[in-house]
Amino acid sequence: MTAHEIDYRIYGEEMQYVEIELDPQEGIVAEAGSFMMMDDGIKMETIFGDGSSKNQGFLGSILGAGKRILTGESLFMTAFYNNLTGKRNVSFAAPYPGKIIPIDLTEYNGKFICQKDAFLCAAKGVSIGIEFSKRLGRGLFGGEGFIMEKLEGDGMAFVHAGGTMAKKVLKSGEIMRVDTGCIVGFTQDVDYDIEFIRGIKNTIFGGEGLFFAKLQGPGTVYIQSLPFSRLAGRVLASAPQGGGKQKGEGSILGGLGNLLDGDNKF
Repeated sequence: MTAHEIDYRIYGEEMQYVEIELDPQEGIVAEAGSFMMMDDGIKMETIFGDGSSKNQGFLGSILGAGKRILTGESLFMTAFYNNLTGKRNVSFAAPYPGKIIPIDLTEYNGKFICQKDAFLCAAKGVSIGIEFSKRLGRGLFGGEGFIMEKLEGDGMAFVHAGGTMAKKVLKSGEIMRVDTGCIVGFTQDVDYDIEFIRGIKNTIFGGEGLFFAKLQGPGTVYIQSLPFSRLAGRVLASAPQGGGKQKGEGSILGGLGNLLDGDNKF
């Protein structure tokens, strides 16, 4: 084992958090901003990158952290260590409604590929790097661009899916088509490509965009029902524009409905 062997428990239904139990000298790294709470005695340290490589030197740390810029993440991550005797707990919260997915990398030959903002936390020793797309179409139209995140090692990692999560195990040669934004992650053996939606009417009037993600087995795929981009788009579409009136939620009453239900600003 190169990664620390941690225990965990996930709490909640729609807004979940994961509680990590750290034995003495165990540690965990987390995305900046995901911390929720911790027991007294846990040491918190801000580090460049994921800190998975020992004795890599200052330049190596800079290069490792610089890769994270390409994924749109912070240069820094936060590590939490239990330097005392006895067990200590530290918890990390999901960023928006959805499910926290535990990923045991030993079950996936030491590698898991996920979208850029899905990673939540991982056992100390797990490497959080970048995965470049080798296909032009996938990079240009795949929703996630040329770069995704890869989790490597032999420890536990935790990713977040928006809404409800679906886990699909594909057989060799089995194909599944998915909305590009709904992919959370997949194992390294899955063949991921982009496919143009056929039919002029489907393309222009279908409202589903121009491309599907085509996933071909063998391998395991995690799919989310509510990507954050879709959630944010719905919120922005319903927000008051330019200080005007807010958009009614499908009610023919409009502003009158707001007066009746008390949702009114003076």
